[in-house]
Amino acid sequence: MLRYRWVIALAAIATAFVFIAADDAHARAGGGFSGGSRGMRTFSAPPVTGTAPTTAAPITRSMTQPGSTTPLGQARPGLFGGGLFGGGLLGGLAAGFLGAGLFGLLFGHGLFGGVAGFASLLGLILQVVLIVFIVRLLMAWFQRRNEPAPAYAAAHPVTGHAFGGLGGMFGGSSTAGEPLTIDKSDYDDFEQLLGDIQAAYSAEDLSVMRAKVTPEMLSYFSEQLSENASRSLVNRVSGVKLLQGDLAEAWREGNVEYATVAMRFALTDSMVERSSGRTVEGGSPGEVTEVWTFMRTRGGHWLLSAIQQA
Repeated sequence: MLRYRWVIALAAIATAFVFIAADDAHARAGGGFSGGSRGMRTFSAPPVTGTAPTTAAPITRSMTQPGSTTPLGQARPGLFGGGLFGGGLLGGLAAGFLGAGLFGLLFGHGLFGGVAGFASLLGLILQVVLIVFIVRLLMAWFQRRNEPAPAYAAAHPVTGHAFGGLGGMFGGSSTAGEPLTIDKSDYDDFEQLLGDIQAAYSAEDLSVMRAKVTPEMLSYFSEQLSENASRSLVNRVSGVKLLQGDLAEAWREGNVEYATVAMRFALTDSMVERSSGRTVEGGSPGEVTEVWTFMRTRGGHWLLSAIQQA
């Protein structure tokens, strides 16, 4: 009986830790959360900076599919297409030969006995099938070589610059792809978005947030707010002030521009009981460091597209 009591006690403690962790994960907009999209760099580590000197947490939730630039469910174009033998001429020949052999086998004529004249071409057929498989294996090998490296597999040099009223140089470039210059007005936009998004999240105002974040990030924030509401809690965030910011990387993909910045900011974060207004968690001023990625179409305005914990 004593042993069972210990098991129950340990289970209760573990459950308590789970709820505490869940509460921390949902505090403030993006608190404890690493998700969103960074274009083709979604699963690559942003460079470390003076503000965030350690590698940012990997993105664990994203609508971007790793290793693919095609929409989910769409087959990747290739030399032979999809399926067991693929499409195209060679794939069709291989599938036809196999179908003929199975037809003969089903009717008791042996693997190739049911097709007139095919017995004399058995060697040729086997060679064709062998060539198809060899070529497909080579194509798969080349595709694996061309896949992006595993996320956060390599360290990156510090390339950021201070912003947000702290002075320093303005502008930066990415380590790969087409570089993008970031100027003072862009840094001012990033700082403004930091405060506006936290304020909209605190007010549970998705209509305001919709104009400041991507639809993907809006869905994640909406989910967090719904979970808070189901617990009869409101996440109040106040006193948001950027203390330091560094540009990690900025680049362009076609008509879309991206900028990833590390930000250390002050805030007061608290979970408040919806009915009574009583603070049940947090409530003390603190500091947070996160890595935010912003995106925009050329000529448009910046939107938050990803958050990573530093």
